[in-house]
Amino acid sequence: MTARSTITAGRTRPAVAGPAPGPGPARLGATARQVLLCLATVAALAPLVFMVLTSLKTSADYTTNPAGPPTSVTFDNYRRALTDLPTLRWMLNSLLVTTVAVAASTAIAALGSYAISFGRFRGRQLLLGLNIGLIMVPPVVLLLPVFVIMVNLRLINTLPSVMLFYTGLLVPFAVFFLTSFFRTVPEDVIHAAQVDGAGPGRTLWSVILPLTRPALMTVCVVNAIWVWNELLISLVFLQAEDQRTLMGGLSLSQGRYATDQPLVLAVATLSILPVAAFYALSQRSFVRGLTAGIGK
Repeated sequence: MTARSTITAGRTRPAVAGPAPGPGPARLGATARQVLLCLATVAALAPLVFMVLTSLKTSADYTTNPAGPPTSVTFDNYRRALTDLPTLRWMLNSLLVTTVAVAASTAIAALGSYAISFGRFRGRQLLLGLNIGLIMVPPVVLLLPVFVIMVNLRLINTLPSVMLFYTGLLVPFAVFFLTSFFRTVPEDVIHAAQVDGAGPGRTLWSVILPLTRPALMTVCVVNAIWVWNELLISLVFLQAEDQRTLMGGLSLSQGRYATDQPLVLAVATLSILPVAAFYALSQRSFVRGLTAGIGK
């Protein structure tokens, strides 16, 4: 046993060390947070694991044991998804729609955000407030009037109809998000570019966009995931078999009275691969864009 010496009123006396202190509140709080995060991770991954395991079952195996692991692993569902269903066509349609809508909305939002952040005209704040208000409008409210417009333009059952609709829906959020980041660029940088003879377009392309690349990638990832997974608009506007997106085709591949769940979940598993690959390639910029404002 170790002992300490304490001096009290000029006298020295030994003091016996007490028991070791237990874990403090900070350590208990950190442990509780870690446990909570682990539980949340398991809850988030459980549907994904169920989807992948079910896609590896036969129909008889799924009927016998819906929630358990496959008794014999088979990849026949993936073969049928690529041969018996137009999955590749649906995936190509989704890829075209997502690419065009995200690229067009990001380009328009970049121009609008630059004007709101560095322009010298009246109504800048009103324009920004209008975009924030448009974010609150649910897409289902616009479904009927836009459908009538597309019928008059003879664009129903064509990919440009949903491309235009998605672009209009994505612009308000992109303007709001990019404006917040554009305003963090020092005005001295803008003035330096103007002194060197750069116009507004050159300044935006060569100065603003490189400095705000994480924000651009964040907007692209968020909007791409939303467009890729969107269902209601694609079902209403794209009714032809060869014009459906992947989500629309996946929803209509389910039968009314009976559904081949392993086949459907095999298509669903294939549907997440492009989005997962896109996120993996842009993960660093995406995280930087989300955390850029922390601590400021």
